[in-house]
Amino acid sequence: MGAVSSSIDETLAAWIAEQPVFFVASAPTGPGGHVNLSPKGLDTFTVLDPSRVAYLDLTGSGVETIAHLRDNGRITIMFCAFDGNPQILRLFGTGCAHALETPEFAALEHHFPELPGRRSIIEVAVERVQTSCGYGVPEMSIVSARSRLTEWATARGAEGLVEYRSGKNARSIDGLPGLAG
Repeated sequence: MGAVSSSIDETLAAWIAEQPVFFVASAPTGPGGHVNLSPKGLDTFTVLDPSRVAYLDLTGSGVETIAHLRDNGRITIMFCAFDGNPQILRLFGTGCAHALETPEFAALEHHFPELPGRRSIIEVAVERVQTSCGYGVPEMSIVSARSRLTEWATARGAEGLVEYRSGKNARSIDGLPGLAG
């Protein structure tokens, strides 16, 4: 059924590459903060090596993951098979956000498609790799990738995205610092 490891083997890396969606969970330090859980897609995830992964973070309505990583670094990424053999994979680790136009972003950006609305790359040092059965997850079919987010970012343009991030991504819902510009 389930297994625990400290690294991502080749079989799991190949399985990850086949998944069309993943989920990112993070939480601020201390009581009273909001736990965040976000779905991600658009071919934005990569396994860098057996103990390091990254995903391309696109401009959105919130900045919770980035704020939480700045606060404490804790992050969990979950993949779930919606077709084929049932399986759930959780990657527990410590992450950091590399903002657009930083040397760290530039060093990793070749791993991802050049999508409009890029704002950071989230890099995670994986400490625990845990699989579980996924028997209770329904089997579903993917119809298609949605293009609305990239269309929205393209329509805003580079200057419009900077303005949007300054207003909507400067602070988390708990008031923690996010990204500006």
